[in-house]
Amino acid sequence: AKTDRLQGIGITVEFGQRAENVEGKHTVVFSSAIKSDNPEIVAAHAAGKRIVHRSDILALLMNGKRAVTVAGAHGKTTTSSMLSHILVNAGADPSYAIGGFIQGPDGTTLDGGHAGKGDILVAEADESDGSFAKYHPQIAIITNSEADHLDHYGTQDNYRAAFVDHAGHATKAVIMCGDDEGNLAVLRALDATVAGRTIVYSTRNAAELGDLNGATLVRIESESETAESGAEHFTLHIPGGLIGEEERRIAVTLTVPGIHNARNASAAIIAAALLGMDVERASAAVTSFLGAARRFQVRGTVSQVTVVDDYAHHPTEIAALLDAARRRYPQSKIRVIFQPHLFSRTRFFSSEFAQALAKADDVIVTGIFPAREKQEDFPDVTPATIVDEALKLEHEPAKDWIRGVEDMHTAAQMMVMRAHHGDVIFTVGAGDITQMDEVILHALEARSEERRVGKECLRLCR
Repeated sequence: AKTDRLQGIGITVEFGQRAENVEGKHTVVFSSAIKSDNPEIVAAHAAGKRIVHRSDILALLMNGKRAVTVAGAHGKTTTSSMLSHILVNAGADPSYAIGGFIQGPDGTTLDGGHAGKGDILVAEADESDGSFAKYHPQIAIITNSEADHLDHYGTQDNYRAAFVDHAGHATKAVIMCGDDEGNLAVLRALDATVAGRTIVYSTRNAAELGDLNGATLVRIESESETAESGAEHFTLHIPGGLIGEEERRIAVTLTVPGIHNARNASAAIIAAALLGMDVERASAAVTSFLGAARRFQVRGTVSQVTVVDDYAHHPTEIAALLDAARRRYPQSKIRVIFQPHLFSRTRFFSSEFAQALAKADDVIVTGIFPAREKQEDFPDVTPATIVDEALKLEHEPAKDWIRGVEDMHTAAQMMVMRAHHGDVIFTVGAGDITQMDEVILHALEARSEERRVGKECLRLCR
């Protein structure tokens, strides 16, 4: 879909990686997923081409714009999508660079990249390789600073230090979630001048949070239960002096479920208000946000079995997803097919993955999606790395609730055979597990047809 769109606006797309593709070009842009032995990179070096990282181009695009960056281990795509959605509804026509698609009305998807005519640019700020250090936005949103990408940073302290540096680059405001302990550590390490222009949003009050280093608190008051529709309801308590002289109480209703999405929406609403949008209008606009693609995306329902796809690939994201699933489907059995992403992440967080997945009723862990890594470098890391940890936990049932199945097609078929009316099957992971949604839906349809034919045969026999 992305290449079709590029070709549709007159951009030549080359399929395959070949040295001749860079002939006649002046600049070659690469991302961290591209290795130094890529034939186009090798040819560009040999020919003396200008070679720049994707983050350098994004930093260049921020010049002359009122830029808002969204950084954090989780929630970047959803939060940046929410903010873009709010601004579009305000008629601002922002530019945005989001690492995914956005769910549009009637099942459509909107591309995550847009060059708008307005003066605002919303961008995900990728911390995985440290490249977000290059950005100098007006507003920096930090959703959380929970340790991840330790293959790059080495230690949690190094990881958090990178966020401290990033926050210091924001010229107008820093917006941080106070429900994350990593963020609180970052907040307390900020220079006093940076902390003074920082806004903390949290479901906890000031006494519970403790030292805020001079930052302003916006409290999220969330309803304990969602409505039958699965909507998420909460109220933002905005202190006087932040967006007006008087304290404001802003009621918000989200179509997307989960307290984690209430946090994401809070960041987006606050940022929109700081950009000059009426806060009431911003809160109303976010109600129609249907979610970033692959974020609690309902792919279909067959014979009362619902299939949902989600990009969650860190233990905290999986825990938040399954908590949201319980709120949206309180009477359903939750079944999960999880594809781990990266051997290194699976090794680092095997115990945490097990604890998060234990929130489900039935789990299959598939083969690991390697991305930039190779299996031969991690010979001891397999689906069993997580399953063995999970079997040490208390769970009901105690046995057979989790298993490892290397092939995801086999896992999909197995899960269909186990599913019953009212169940919800989640495909979870940042790799290609999303391809199994159609497989599962087709298998459910085939099973439903077989049962229909069987019942018809019994009726005729009688």
